[in-house]
Formats: sequence, structure tokens, C-alpha cells
Amino acid sequence: MSAPNKMPVDLKPESLLQKIDQVRKSLQNVILGKRDVIDAVLTSLLAEGSVLLEDVPGVGKTTLAKSLARLIGLEFQRIQCTPDLLPADILGSNVFLPSSGTFEFRAGPIFSNLLIADEINRASPRTQSALLEAMAESQVTIDGKRYTLKSPFIVIATQNPAGFEGTFLLPESQLDRFLMRLTMNYPDADSEISLLLEQADHDPAESLDPLMNQSELVALQAFTRGTKVDRKAAAYIVDIVSATRTDTRLRIGASPRGSKMLLRAAQARAVLLGRDFVLPDDIQSLASTVIAHRVSPRNAMQTSQETSQMISEIVRTIEVPA
Repeated sequence: MSAPNKMPVDLKPESLLQKIDQVRKSLQNVILGKRDVIDAVLTSLLAEGSVLLEDVPGVGKTTLAKSLARLIGLEFQRIQCTPDLLPADILGSNVFLPSSGTFEFRAGPIFSNLLIADEINRASPRTQSALLEAMAESQVTIDGKRYTLKSPFIVIATQNPAGFEGTFLLPESQLDRFLMRLTMNYPDADSEISLLLEQADHDPAESLDPLMNQSELVALQAFTRGTKVDRKAAAYIVDIVSATRTDTRLRIGASPRGSKMLLRAAQARAVLLGRDFVLPDDIQSLASTVIAHRVSPRNAMQTSQETSQMISEIVRTIEVPA
């Protein structure tokens, strides 16, 4: 667990934007050839949303999450999800103290700023539900007592593709709690060669120093919430989401929460690119990663990648506002 960062705080928007850009560049030096994934994760961070990274083992999902935690300077915890993981292992529990005859609450790893949930689809449905309900409500209730989670609180969960041995599918209602579902994919040949030559004998994430602190992140998130969105951009979002509800290839389209999350993500992308207003390009670029896991295709055998492609096709049919 990393300690909170003690670096000086500068909450001016210009300084905050410079620092998040430094975080972006540092991540690019650790996770080679994945600029689009890095930008998407940072966008989700600014939008105060959680991320689900889906891919085969060994492509850098956990390294990306761990590096981000170090660079932002937040308190973080990591849990390795297994079939025998219990909700109490994540949330915490009351422990009886024989010396005093009382119970003491022992907080679980969810009481951190950034929780890395590795291979979340190896946990049982009961444990998945406990984690994702806490994500949705920013609080947990244990033995009738309510505990508020820390702020900011973000989950970066990784999962192996469906069909891997020992995995439990996340239902649509729980997938909806993630702002984005991303796929790392294999690196290109040049990036993999650089990885072998530059990172073969050490983990670059271990040598990272914080570039931002908690107060600066919260301030930048607040700045992001104030990013301007005109009526045409909002109508464009509604048109895209509405199209998912009428497409015959989909059994269930995206809900109004999907519209809200796409708006928040578009605001965050604008800030990441140095703007204080949303453009249609922000919405187009994020529609697939924000919407695809919120719909249910009629073809039960359809992969997540195919669903993402379907959402991209739908977006291309919608008229872009001038």
C-alpha cells in the first residue's frame, strides 16, 4: 500500500492539466505501444468512473493499474480474486477481542482510494456482487452499520475473457457499474521488442514516483464536471443511445445511465486534451468503450469485441452535429 503523497499542492487548472499530462507520458514509458488504452484509463479517472480491463493474462493490465496508482500518489490496495474469496475479504468484518469482550471493525482493502481487483471474474458471483454494490453506493453496510468509502474511490478491475477455466461471467447489471470496458490486446512487434530489451530485468512500475496528489486529483475531477456541453452535443449522445434501443441486433439497449456516463466521459476526454468544452469527436471516440458493455446482443455467442464493433457501426449511422 502506498502512502499519501506529501508533495506541494497547486490547484490552478493550468498546473493540474500539466501534471495529468506528465502522468500520461510516464504511463506511456511503462506500458509501451498502448497510448489509446492509457488515454481511456485517464479519461475514466477524470470522470470518476471505474474501469474493467479485459484481455488474456500477461499483456500488462495489472502493471497499468499499479503504475497509475503510484503516479497519482493515492492509497491503493490490490486483491487477487479467486473462487474462495469471500465478501468479508474485500469489505472487512467485525472481529471479537477476547481481552475487552467487544467487537472491533477491521477494514478490508476496499477502504482505499484506488482498488485493483485482479481477475474479478474468478471471484464467485456473491463476492462480485458485494464489490460492485460498494462501487455503486460508495459505502458498505456490515452488521447493520454503514461505512462510507474514501474519496476519491476508483476501481480498476481486470478480467480474463469468457471461456477461461474457472471464470464467472459478470451480469449486465454489474457490468453497468463500470464506466468503460477496455481491451489491452497484444503489443505490436516494435513495442514488444522494446519491452524485452528495456524491461527484461526489472519492473519499471516499481521505480515510479508520484506526480500528483489526492487533492489535485479531486480538484481536476471537479474541473472536469464543469466542462461545457452544449445542447447539440447532448442531443448527439441521446441519438446514439436511442439507436441502441431500436437496433434489431440488440436485445436490450443502453439505459439513461449510459447517456450520463458517455457525457461524463466526453467531458473528461476534453479536459485530457486541454479543452473546457465537449466536441462531437469526444463522443464518437468514447461511444464504443462506454456503451458496448451496457447492451445485450440477441446472439448470446457474440463476443465483447463484436459488440463493440456493432456499437461503432451504430455510431457511424448517426448524423454528427455541425
